Amino acid sequence: MAFEETRNDTLSSDTPEQNNNTDSHSEKLQQATGNSTSTTNPPEPPNAGVAKRKENNMTEDFATALESFEQEQTEAAAHEDRVIKGTVVSIVPNKHLVVDIGTKSEGVVPISEATDHEGNVRFQPGDPIDVMVEKGHTEEGYVNLSHQKAQRLHAWDEIEKAYNEKSSIKVRVIDRIKGGLTVDIIGARAFLPGSQVDTRPVRNLEGYKNQELEVRIIKLNKKRGNIVVSRKQILDEEVSAKRDATLQHLEEGSILTGTVKNLTDYGAFVDLGGIDGLLHITDMSWGRLTHPRDLVQVGDQIQVKVLKFDKDKQRVSLGFKQLTPDPWLDASERYPIGAHVKGRVISVTDYGAFIELEQGIEGLVHVSEMTWSKRMKHPSKIVNVGDAVEAVVLNVNPTERRISLGLKQLETNPWESLHEKFPVGSTVEGKVRNLTDFGAFIEIEDGIDGLVHVSNLSWTKRVKHPSEVLKKGDKVKAIVLAIEPDNRRLSLGVKQLQPDVWDTFFDQHRIGDVVHGKVLRLASFGAFIEIAEGIEGLCHNSEATDANGEPLKLEPNQEFDFKIIKMNPAEKKVGLSLRAAGEEPTRQEVESFKHSAHQTSSPGTSTIGELIDWGKRDRD
Repeated sequence: MAFEETRNDTLSSDTPEQNNNTDSHSEKLQQATGNSTSTTNPPEPPNAGVAKRKENNMTEDFATALESFEQEQTEAAAHEDRVIKGTVVSIVPNKHLVVDIGTKSEGVVPISEATDHEGNVRFQPGDPIDVMVEKGHTEEGYVNLSHQKAQRLHAWDEIEKAYNEKSSIKVRVIDRIKGGLTVDIIGARAFLPGSQVDTRPVRNLEGYKNQELEVRIIKLNKKRGNIVVSRKQILDEEVSAKRDATLQHLEEGSILTGTVKNLTDYGAFVDLGGIDGLLHITDMSWGRLTHPRDLVQVGDQIQVKVLKFDKDKQRVSLGFKQLTPDPWLDASERYPIGAHVKGRVISVTDYGAFIELEQGIEGLVHVSEMTWSKRMKHPSKIVNVGDAVEAVVLNVNPTERRISLGLKQLETNPWESLHEKFPVGSTVEGKVRNLTDFGAFIEIEDGIDGLVHVSNLSWTKRVKHPSEVLKKGDKVKAIVLAIEPDNRRLSLGVKQLQPDVWDTFFDQHRIGDVVHGKVLRLASFGAFIEIAEGIEGLCHNSEATDANGEPLKLEPNQEFDFKIIKMNPAEKKVGLSLRAAGEEPTRQEVESFKHSAHQTSSPGTSTIGELIDWGKRDRD
């Protein structure tokens, strides 16, 4: 607002202007009363004396009214640029205060100038109030008054003093406006720009409403009534002073108290007093933190240890966990192998679950150590985050900060008693749980699966895939072939439920027997011949000749008589000869050959070919 210069409207009776004003005022009064004067004096009538007296009285009334009017104008002009002590006469809600200022006409103050920051009227009828006269009147004839101008006039001396001395002054935030805040300085209005509210940008200026702040006046224009203040200047000076004091004793290894200023995903910034330090999330706790807010909040006062200080860049790295001993230093003594421990599940992954045993100490329960069963698909089927669990310590490695835990060790290992429950050779029954290229897994009890290899499905069929014989979900019987508790392996056989056709064949046949067979398939070295159901023999190319020694070409599905010339029960192999089938040795030759073979080699390993050759040499 502009402060007007003091007017000097004191009226002087010796000036022409005064005479002109007097004439003008006289005319106005005469017009208001309906009277007028004439410049020509008519002849006096007979009752001229009475009329003369009336005229004199009217002149006196006019002079009195003129004097009163001039007095009001003079008072109003004199009061216009100075503070007047008035008295509140009445209050018109939501409009104005009626104030007696000692003149014939009362004045009014806008209600907005007489309320506090909460909107309550600060005056009551009868209370004194400082006002200044404004120009003009209201429609009701009241003089316009301003309480705010009077307050500002009182405040100017103190405001100018604070501005000249660059001293701080207290203000109260009135409202948020575009670009900043409106504040009250001892009744005067000032502007606090948003950039000058704090050392850092403030997003929510609404939060400052009705707060009392300490500011410094940075711009003052009395003529226009403009006042601009700054809180940032004072805060910057305070921060600078604190920084200088902090730097005097800031060094690596020192322990300081600071205030958490800001949180990020990677850590917290701590105000150490004019200088900020970074407390990285990895230096907050010996344990696991997903976010810094899990440990601290903005505004918290905490003790920290200076880990690194760069004086040139004024960067400070802080640590919180370094205030306490590393819990891994004596972890081996506190968590010996085999000990039962309790903890809380803090994370579940595809490969296991992490258990917090204490702050800073975590152990991993690998998925393979959760249950004796091999069928568990995911650790979440056993534990969930937040579960309180008991586990057994399997291994401790303080150097790598790792502890291996187990859950299944709390239960009896079913594999250790499997020999007693299912001895080798016993018959078991179970359900086909899974089929693979190499065999079928059969569950014989909860957590115990046995493997039937594809080679143990049938004595007679050449099974390429277990699905040719079994289906998932089938109930089957099998023979226990082998048990490996340490490796948790159980070998089963289905074909072993039936007699071994090879054993039967070897029991019923001897070298030299002639058998009928069918060519199944050919190889570069000979032909495979089916000589019984599930029994195959090999006829080498050298044995596939006619009586004259000429090679015979064998084709699949051809049938011939073959002589058994070799038998190996251990390897389940039978050697056949087409050539020898037509050369029948005598009984004497056979007996002589057996006697000779018994003296030179192990029984059961001679061939019919050797017998024939021996007989020929003997006859020659």
